[in-house]
Amino acid sequence: QRICVIGAGASGLTAIKCCIDEDLEPVCFEKSHDIGGLWRFEEEGTSDGATVYRSTYINTSKEMMAFSDFPPPKEAANYFHNSKVMQYYRDYADKFNLLKHIKYKREVLSCKKMNDFESTGNWFVTTKNLLTDKTSVDVFNGVIVAVGHHAVPHFPVSQFPGADKFKGKILHSQDYRDFRGFENKNVVVLGVGNSGGDIAVELSWHSKQVYLSTRRGTWVFNRLGPYGMPRDFLVITRHRAFLNWLTPSSVIQKSVESQLMEKFDHDHYGLRPDHGPLNQHPFINDELPHRIINGSIMIKSNIELIFDDGTAVEADAVIFATGFIFQFPFQNDSIAKVRFANSQLYKYIWPVGMAKHTLAVIGHVHVLGAVNPVSEMQCRWATRVFKELATLPNDTNMLLDINRKKVALQKRFYKSQRHTMEVDHIAYMDEIADQIGVKPNMFSLFITDRKLARKVWYEFCSAYQYRLKGPGKWAGAREAIMGQQSRMFCPLHTRATSKRSKSKNKLVFSILCLQTSTIDVNLHQVLC
Repeated sequence: QRICVIGAGASGLTAIKCCIDEDLEPVCFEKSHDIGGLWRFEEEGTSDGATVYRSTYINTSKEMMAFSDFPPPKEAANYFHNSKVMQYYRDYADKFNLLKHIKYKREVLSCKKMNDFESTGNWFVTTKNLLTDKTSVDVFNGVIVAVGHHAVPHFPVSQFPGADKFKGKILHSQDYRDFRGFENKNVVVLGVGNSGGDIAVELSWHSKQVYLSTRRGTWVFNRLGPYGMPRDFLVITRHRAFLNWLTPSSVIQKSVESQLMEKFDHDHYGLRPDHGPLNQHPFINDELPHRIINGSIMIKSNIELIFDDGTAVEADAVIFATGFIFQFPFQNDSIAKVRFANSQLYKYIWPVGMAKHTLAVIGHVHVLGAVNPVSEMQCRWATRVFKELATLPNDTNMLLDINRKKVALQKRFYKSQRHTMEVDHIAYMDEIADQIGVKPNMFSLFITDRKLARKVWYEFCSAYQYRLKGPGKWAGAREAIMGQQSRMFCPLHTRATSKRSKSKNKLVFSILCLQTSTIDVNLHQVLC
């Protein structure tokens, strides 16, 4: 079977590998000249889609972002610079010989069902060679759409009266590369998502004044948790997920809010929103409060060139960090309905109403965790379905599942385009793993391998767990899990200290106790 893979970013690379693992023949079309997608920094702006800016660091730690059979180097820092992320992808592609399946400078114009689709599930895929300007049509037995959701920028300039008369520089965050050109200028950054926060902080070291404009405000999380551990190491664990399941959501909300307010008072800093910290996608920034308190960044409400509070600034530049539109950059009626609050994808992957399920959308989610392992798990399932080794429910049951998820998200998050496709890392990974037959059996693990079981239960939920059994089982999975903690500590241990060996186990034990006691204390406060 020939499978068309659209895009050679992180999702596209793992799609190629999963096809190979299932003895499928992948052909990947990549619009640009290289792999990596938005994680490939480009000095000059391109029309190939979003790209990171020069100083971007990833917000998930290296073990969390790793693919399930490719652990990162132990010497590597826990949080990768974009260049290190790219190196990881290149090493992954080299390790599994993926590059030979990629056709560069090929734009996919359309994916259309063949006339005999109901019996064959085959597709006509029309592509354009951007070097020769020639188009061609190929037949494929399946299609994996791996373009993510950062292809089309949301750039609402027309919504801001007076923008047409503004004489300064206006750009979208997609076109921002670094601080050069903004030195000693007054800059307004619109939007307080992760990109807006990062850009505002970087500019605050070089610009005359930075104004960060936000309608709703936000809760600010950082990368480090207690004891300086990566936060996702502590938060994304099966143990923690179980405690959260037992605990009323109001108690957890109060606990998290208390922890964030202890770091800095979000009211005094002008950032506190009306919603709770768990009702939004996490905003992660380690430096923002420090730049606010020294005056380098000023928080403002919504802007119309004059702020809502009546004050005005002489701005030299306005940067729209307003996100992206959920839209696929090619013609396909089967996924055309994927729009704001109207996603008709089963498990965020499968279009409903297909006679044959031979088209899968990968990476079209916002993960409360790490994206790479989620995309990989989606691809593992997709290729199993293509091979008819796994089946999907009927349309009625698919729609019921879609609507259940939609209602749950509406109750949990404030109304926003990005919140129509939020997934919890462990719950979603387990949900898909169950379809494949690779979800870890904790009861069995505690009986047969207690050391491994403790790692799987108490430490962060790395993707290696899903290679312990079933289709795609990897002989190195146990070793990868047993060594993930030491790989996390390794880049920190560059200087010997006298108490390190004595304190290491105590540190981990204290962290596990902290995970439990934080919820217990807040539960006591609420009940009393």
